[in-house]
Amino acid sequence: MAAGMGSRFGGLKQLEPIGPSGEKIMDYSLFDAKRAGIERVVFVIRREFESDFKKCVGSRFARWMDVAYAFQEIDLLPEGFSPPEGRLKPWGTAHAILSARDAIKNPFIAINADDFYGAGAFSALADWLSTPIIKPAPEQYAMAAFQMANTLSANGTVTRGVCEIGENGLLRSVREHMALEAFEGGVRDIQPDGSAIVFTGLEPVSMNFWGFRPGIFAHLEELFAAFLRERGQELKSEYYIPTAVDDLISAGRAEVHVLRTPDSWFGVTYREDKELVTARVRELTESGKYPQSLWSS
Repeated sequence: MAAGMGSRFGGLKQLEPIGPSGEKIMDYSLFDAKRAGIERVVFVIRREFESDFKKCVGSRFARWMDVAYAFQEIDLLPEGFSPPEGRLKPWGTAHAILSARDAIKNPFIAINADDFYGAGAFSALADWLSTPIIKPAPEQYAMAAFQMANTLSANGTVTRGVCEIGENGLLRSVREHMALEAFEGGVRDIQPDGSAIVFTGLEPVSMNFWGFRPGIFAHLEELFAAFLRERGQELKSEYYIPTAVDDLISAGRAEVHVLRTPDSWFGVTYREDKELVTARVRELTESGKYPQSLWSS
């Protein structure tokens, strides 16, 4: 999912180089995906930067993977709905996945373009998706979970889906918290009224690393229509993947298997984050986990 323009970052952060040979974060995600056996990538982008994206990103991967595109646009809505006058941005990550419906016919991994997840997460989720389904109903999905404290930015608040996991390893619920930040007592989510919800920092969170099957699209279309009926006239409302997944779990229509990953997540939310991400990638390269040039051979 690469349709976001990076409002907090101040530019198209997906195209910012962070690797020793000018690689972007998504280069590392696709490199890890390729190593995990994934052969096709669908980029969800906006038409307004289609040309730049294909030139700077997509064209590099055509030699290595089957590349396709889907376009997340404001007016790509279920029949009977239209965007309110003045709305400038698409409708969130669940809408992004729904935008790729015509381009995806098989089980798939959905990720953010500006998050570095690590090779272990891709291997675990690819293995899970390739395993034959034993329990076809309710629908079976999966996600990789990361530790909250390891997913924060020192440069401002972040949005994370905080997970409750049952003893059977299934996701019970996931709640989006919009303004998480570290403080001396742990992690807090600043509320609009100035109060705070406090966490230890050990909680598992969703970083939008999901394993879905094509049946998700019918569910998302129905849920998104319900969201639009309630909030479709708001200029900035968004329907997020964690919210959609939580709705499906609550209705007994899906089970989500939580896969723990030992890898550390990092990403670029704010422009100041880039220096740290670049340093982390340099460390991984120097340790031999990634080559100096990802796609040179």
